Amino acid sequence: MWTATWALNTLVAKGKTTDWTVHMLGQAVAAHTDATHGMTLAAVSMPYYRRILPYGLKKFARYAVNVWGVNPEGKTQIKVAEEGLLAMEEWMKKIGLTMNLTALGATEQMLDGIVKSTLIMDGGYKVLDENDVRAVLKASF
Repeated sequence: MWTATWALNTLVAKGKTTDWTVHMLGQAVAAHTDATHGMTLAAVSMPYYRRILPYGLKKFARYAVNVWGVNPEGKTQIKVAEEGLLAMEEWMKKIGLTMNLTALGATEQMLDGIVKSTLIMDGGYKVLDENDVRAVLKASF
């Protein structure tokens, strides 16, 4: 509860932009399925992070080192960041999260509706356009 309070009270966002796009993707999926928000986040997060990786490369690399213990020696920032996302993905699978939209009841026929339902927000490393949203969702099936 304490972590959620700090995540949602907006104090940590003062003086910088924040990125809630992955949540908007998840909310759009939930509107078209019976999946919970956490389930939809798990299904769309990895394709989303891979899509925005080049725009937030420095932070993704720092995350890989500080959270997942990726050794940066002799590696490019992109390699470090990709290893971090792979470690995150492996952990998510290990704890049993559903990693695709099909398993949540979404179908390719729902794709247009989910894309149209996705609220595009400012902030973050890259503001997605409709083509980006479609690409992320397609990669989530």
